[in-house]
Amino acid sequence: MAVYKDKWNGYSGDTWRVACYYKDWQGNRKKHGKRGFKTKKEATAYEHEFLAKRSKDINMGFGTFIDIYMGDLKPQIKPTTYVTKENIIEAHIRPYFSNKSLSEISGTDVLQWQNELLMLRDDNGKGYAPTYLRTIQNQLNAIFNHAVKYYDLPKNPCISNRKLGRAKAKEMLFWTKEEYLKFSEQMKDKPISYYAFQLLYWTGIRCGELLALTSEDFDFENRKLKINKNYQVIHGEEIIITPKTEKGNRIIDLSQFLCDEIEDYLASLYKVNPKSRIFTITKSYLHHEMDRGSKAAGVKRIRIHDLRHSSCALLINLGYSPIEIAERLGHESSVITERYAHLYPSVQQDMANRLDEVFKEENEGGE
Repeated sequence: MAVYKDKWNGYSGDTWRVACYYKDWQGNRKKHGKRGFKTKKEATAYEHEFLAKRSKDINMGFGTFIDIYMGDLKPQIKPTTYVTKENIIEAHIRPYFSNKSLSEISGTDVLQWQNELLMLRDDNGKGYAPTYLRTIQNQLNAIFNHAVKYYDLPKNPCISNRKLGRAKAKEMLFWTKEEYLKFSEQMKDKPISYYAFQLLYWTGIRCGELLALTSEDFDFENRKLKINKNYQVIHGEEIIITPKTEKGNRIIDLSQFLCDEIEDYLASLYKVNPKSRIFTITKSYLHHEMDRGSKAAGVKRIRIHDLRHSSCALLINLGYSPIEIAERLGHESSVITERYAHLYPSVQQDMANRLDEVFKEENEGGE
């Protein structure tokens, strides 16, 4: 293996080339070459990183390993998940560790990285949310775990450090039924907004699932809604993918009033193609409408996804079990649904009142 001045086939001799041998995944010896490097240093660095990558050498640059990590994962994860990982890595991980090799990053380096993230502030002096800090931390941890599992890194340097942030927010926002009805009243001036929010609240479907809906997904005779796809925009390109989880593929039973409303909405559309999206709007549009409607209704502003929380909380308040609700919402596990059980605090008061009644009944019966 070597780095040479390149004077072959028209090259002026002002550039450098790399010629080296490596073993492929089957152990076969292969030759590799690359031209066009402006300096010997660039050519030598390329040679080192190429051979390190091929031999799983943990002395490769951390940036090089990130590329390997993303390449390993890309065929196995959804495009939306890939883009989320990519955005976090490029914004918060690669810039900090780019000048280090994979093997030399220590627990101290991770601690200093954590401290820098904690000190970052926006124009209003506000730092990152604790849940987002945990998301960033988990991504760095995932990269090192991948290196340990598949590339023989002896130890994940994140292990010795306390995790940033927290896994879930202290408070989960939601609307009560009364709050939602105030909001929906303000949406009636724009039918597409009104019907979109009606489906989000009364069915608990995800925003991407809503935006992927077609008219053929509805069976009004049997009052069913089929959920089997998810609309996303990746790097400006609109794509339809499978639902977020395996249990996201589901059939939802619809109430009669909602069937009637969606039938009215479809009837208002011009020549509906059964396979075309019926809500040709964006998440950004819905965010704007949430701003407008919550302000006009005088209710607190919540996120689009919080309508899903609101639907879940309503069903809990109506007495349905976590297992039943999980099936409707497409939760992977009823444990996820149980996290919402605290959202209607009135239930606790109802329990206390009912215990009072039971106590009085027992005492009166004993007199």
